[in-house]
Amino acid sequence: MSSSTSSSTHVKLSHNNQPTAQDSLLPSIVINTRPVERAAPLTQYLQAARLTVVEMPMLALQSRPTTEQDMVLMRQWLAGDYKALVIVSPTAAASGLGVWQALISEQSAQDSIDSHRYTETKEVKAPSHLIAVGEATAAVLNDARIQPASYQVRQPKVANNEGMLAMPEIESLQAGDKLLVWRGLGGRRLLVDTLQARGVHIDSIAWYERTMPVDAMAQYQQWLQGFLTQDIAPSKQSKPIVVVSSGTAFEHWESIVKTVAEQALEKNLDSDKLSSAALKLTDFAYVVLGERLANIVAEQQLSYWRVEDLAPETILAAISAKPYNAKV
Repeated sequence: MSSSTSSSTHVKLSHNNQPTAQDSLLPSIVINTRPVERAAPLTQYLQAARLTVVEMPMLALQSRPTTEQDMVLMRQWLAGDYKALVIVSPTAAASGLGVWQALISEQSAQDSIDSHRYTETKEVKAPSHLIAVGEATAAVLNDARIQPASYQVRQPKVANNEGMLAMPEIESLQAGDKLLVWRGLGGRRLLVDTLQARGVHIDSIAWYERTMPVDAMAQYQQWLQGFLTQDIAPSKQSKPIVVVSSGTAFEHWESIVKTVAEQALEKNLDSDKLSSAALKLTDFAYVVLGERLANIVAEQQLSYWRVEDLAPETILAAISAKPYNAKV
């Protein structure tokens, strides 16, 4: 990481001192790259702070076929083989709950057949601790509580790796213990490095995959055209801020920005017009989640703020943390 060529602010939210967009240090444009299913809370919060928010999803969530191995892991979990289950997103929670319910119904039907008569299904307790990463994920689990299963959803105080590791249910895991993770394909595997170093065995089920939205390029080009035709010269404007929550989303963003810039070059525009025909990655600043993503943008000498959770309050606090005058 090069501190001399990239600017970062590591922010922890103070709920007692929330900034407002009337602060002249705030940018006028924030690009929200969160998936459609998860974008609204951040957009609405920033708009309430009088910021201009452009929703430009860089991830589309698509269900994956459930494999035999997925079912093996689910049955092992139901049999009590795992000390805890970590669910990393609302989408993973909804998908996993559906399979869990199906397996409970399957077992109830088999029990009735084996006993040659119908028997009322007894309450099934969750076979391990259930840990949701974030309020939205916990809400899916609580709102769709499986019947007749009984369970309590636990959450870290802070929805990041440090918060998870501090939970008693995770902190107590020892060599030989097993942990199951419900996640998305290619998503960040929370806790894996630390727990594997401790000798904990980790299995995961990827219920969905994250792809680039088919209209992402067109959305960016449409926004860019409007942005570059404003009366104020781009050099005189605050850099648009791009909120990025994963390495995959940043890869998609990077691909689109570079492709559009290359297309502008290929049009053989003269040098005066070329400067306003496209933007480079360095023409934006970034709010990024966690250390790994911060390192990725820092390596490219991009201006950024690092946050440890995606709460709208945290993001607004980040972009309000200091004068917006970073040089890259």
